[in-house]
Amino acid sequence: MAKQRQKSPRARLFVALDLPERVRNGLIAWQRGALTDPALRPIAPEALHVTLCFLAYQREREIERIAAVMRSVGARPVEARFTEEPVAVPPNRPRLFAADAKSEAAIELQAELSDRLEAERFYRPEERPFWPHVTVARIKPSKRSVSDRRGRRRGPPMRVETPPGPLPAELLEPFDAVRVTLYRSNLRPTGAEYVSLAELDLPPAGVEKR
Repeated sequence: MAKQRQKSPRARLFVALDLPERVRNGLIAWQRGALTDPALRPIAPEALHVTLCFLAYQREREIERIAAVMRSVGARPVEARFTEEPVAVPPNRPRLFAADAKSEAAIELQAELSDRLEAERFYRPEERPFWPHVTVARIKPSKRSVSDRRGRRRGPPMRVETPPGPLPAELLEPFDAVRVTLYRSNLRPTGAEYVSLAELDLPPAGVEKR
């Protein structure tokens, strides 16, 4: 019984910036017209966000503490602006395309959140610099070889003959992130499902905190 009590259920968690509705709807409309190559799979609407810190699996009993750390960064405006051309990652044989969201405020917020989560041992920062972006499409895997099927490995990404076109002018205007959210990611055969566990609403740019 003692060993069972020590084993807390775990949850797959991450913290993200949520987009305003008009921006998310704009990306959804763009996906319909721009992702014409059969190798491209559009990202689901609920997954269109800017991931700040991926926390991997954490004990469920720590969720309230993680939420408190997230809220401790304080609400502040986070303005961003998309660049016109989607970015292939990696460039030579992409596995995804992302909308580059230029934002010094997001970089500063992520750095502060990263430090606080690391101090509480909830997060191990990545070696690469933080890049604010929204993943808009993933590349379907190619058919596996016989050896791959035996080893249960996924095939390499398919080749994209027609990359996504540029974002429309209305999506290149600056926008304000609406909140910071702690999400639980439940992995399903049909794809990940996201559940909001805690939120920190953000004010728009130009609004002074009272």
